[in-house]
Amino acid sequence: MGGDRAPESIVEGALRAVRELGVQVLLVGDQAVIEPLLDRMDGVPSGSVEIVHASEHIAMDEKSPSEAVRTRKDNSLSVAAHEVRKGNAAAMITAGHTGAAMTAATFGLGRIRGVARPALLIPFPSLKGPTAWLDVGANAEVKPEHLLQFAVMGAAYAQHILGRERPRVGLLTIGEERGKGNQLVQQTYPLLEASHLNFVGNIEGMDVPLGVVDVAVTDGFTGNLMLKMAEGIGELVRETLSEEARRDPLSSLGGLLMTPALRRVRKRWDYRQFGGAMLLGTRGEVSIGHGRSDAQAVVSMIDVARRGAAHGLVDAITEDIARTAETIAEVAAESAEGDASEPAKGS
Repeated sequence: MGGDRAPESIVEGALRAVRELGVQVLLVGDQAVIEPLLDRMDGVPSGSVEIVHASEHIAMDEKSPSEAVRTRKDNSLSVAAHEVRKGNAAAMITAGHTGAAMTAATFGLGRIRGVARPALLIPFPSLKGPTAWLDVGANAEVKPEHLLQFAVMGAAYAQHILGRERPRVGLLTIGEERGKGNQLVQQTYPLLEASHLNFVGNIEGMDVPLGVVDVAVTDGFTGNLMLKMAEGIGELVRETLSEEARRDPLSSLGGLLMTPALRRVRKRWDYRQFGGAMLLGTRGEVSIGHGRSDAQAVVSMIDVARRGAAHGLVDAITEDIARTAETIAEVAAESAEGDASEPAKGS
């Protein structure tokens, strides 16, 4: 029921996923609205689609999404989360309000044991294939141990969804040198260095689209700013190329000749091919799509969530997160030993 094109594009995308991916789908929402849409769409495979009625939904312009989720108990997001928790579905997918979806998923599914903060991950296009980039907006303020957990979850995603055997993990900051960055980055570095991850050190913002690492880790405030900037630059490049191609007859001819290549480039950058942002850290697969998601984006969201469930992404994160507690304890113990060995002031 959420999204700029809901519910028509959501239903259409779900039916396409049934045909193309061979999945079964539960459509959660107002039955009186969904049933007529299904009736108008041809070729619905028998037994592949089921409607789960929810009498309420959270609007895209909701001023207090967390409060709405808590007070409207029968909202479609919470009902969807409960279907996953009860084992009736393998994943929860929505193009609705991001904040409301995060709240419903966190309360409805619960966090993986040991995860302090679930994080949002997007597969960002790069020269060497998608880069798993998190957090992109779930947590504006974090601690070093939170970034370590983000790195662990991102590495699990890169391995199981992107197919990277030993994902390279980088810590986003203002310079590659070990001492660069604010206090948060400097305190996170030794945690990542002591972990079981393939940590390659600090990276800068330009390294993400260049594909220098498989996993880029940062806090949600920085990640969201960078993401919005990247979206704006992408739109700037597209509009500039379009304007220049129409500037004179010769440019128009060149633009015409370049059309097939530009279409391929656009497809490589198209968010619809990558699915939604994954909310990692909950006890169930959760994919949150862009508000403007169309049917193709819905198919991609379902595909990513399906692969995550098939490869045991939640189980992999659960196992790896348990190892981070040992890392934090070891680094804290080493730090305490170092402080104890230093002579007291004035001695």
